[in-house]
Amino acid sequence: MKPRSSLKFVAAALAATSLASPLAAESASVAVPTQSQTRAPSVSSAPSGLAQFTPAAQRREHRIDYEHWDEALGWFVVPMGPSIRQGAPRVDPMTGTRRIFGHESRYRLEGNRVAFSYLTPEIMSAITQYRADLERVGSELDLTAIPRNEQLAFWINLHNVAVIEALARQYPLSEADASLDDTKVVTVGGVDLSPRDIREGIVYPNWNDPKVMYGFWRGAIGGPSIQRLAYTGGNVDALLSLSAEEFVNSLRGVERWGGALRVSPIYQEAARFYFDDSDTLRAHLTQYARDDVRELVSETEQVAYKDLEGDLADLARGESQMLLVPLTSIVCGGSCSPSTGLSDAMPVRNRPNLAIQRLMQERATKLERARRQGIRSGMVIYGDGDYSAADAPPEVE
Repeated sequence: MKPRSSLKFVAAALAATSLASPLAAESASVAVPTQSQTRAPSVSSAPSGLAQFTPAAQRREHRIDYEHWDEALGWFVVPMGPSIRQGAPRVDPMTGTRRIFGHESRYRLEGNRVAFSYLTPEIMSAITQYRADLERVGSELDLTAIPRNEQLAFWINLHNVAVIEALARQYPLSEADASLDDTKVVTVGGVDLSPRDIREGIVYPNWNDPKVMYGFWRGAIGGPSIQRLAYTGGNVDALLSLSAEEFVNSLRGVERWGGALRVSPIYQEAARFYFDDSDTLRAHLTQYARDDVRELVSETEQVAYKDLEGDLADLARGESQMLLVPLTSIVCGGSCSPSTGLSDAMPVRNRPNLAIQRLMQERATKLERARRQGIRSGMVIYGDGDYSAADAPPEVE
């Protein structure tokens, strides 16, 4: 059953863009809002009432439809490909100036990007509408009584929609807003929630598998990658595993520095839930590591947490120069099929964006190196179609 909303996400021409409500079948009692709802985030103390989101023992079959968020992510998330575990080269200033345009982090070629530069006011309004629809679904549907995978997919999608919306409202900016983690950006069931509340107050205490960490996008290059697919009850197990594999095998996830195994601070955040000691963390990393990273984990005695690389995971690091090319030319090399809903008949501005141009050139070079090294650059997700209780995908516990 499709969502009961007249809205559709239209990527073509960057205009008249909106998102359908995520409401699923079997939810006749849930009303879908018809007007956009704009939130003004405010920082407040930790909310009470998080226990109301604890999954119930008895559950009923129910699915939430994220088809239109799927379409949106497929349009404005730009894939950067797998890590080749080589720091990006130093960026030289432009000829005739000491100015460096765009990203210069050594991690800049890792992790997918959100094309904030291309988000028009109409698109941002549609994202706000979608966030409001998710809030309404979460408030009027008994989330705790639906399958655990459906609950997990809901919390990951809500977290990521809210983070994208909040950062888009502040854009252009060069670094992800660290205060956003503790800002109340959504309200579900009368409880104001921050991104940290969703992660550490709802998901981490109720899901035992640490791979749930990799579903949450922080807006920063140093965090887990944003995927080009919405999480669903059908794909959440497989998609989290792929996200874990990508992050563990990236430099921003695990590297050796000064004789120590230097790991991302997301592991420090989740340590009290999943990692009693360094051996537990090593076992987790080994589960997803390629041979070279597995060897690194086993041979390095000391474990240390590094700082999060906070540069915004966009295309231009907030540079305000005019756009170089249509987004379709970036996402699919100008050869998008009609079925994608994308068209190169999108507005192109007069001045080139040197930041995006350089990043895409560096990306092409990296992808060619990955191909030569035999590093897998694509992904295939099975099990996201219709399914019955008998053949449902594995639950993330």
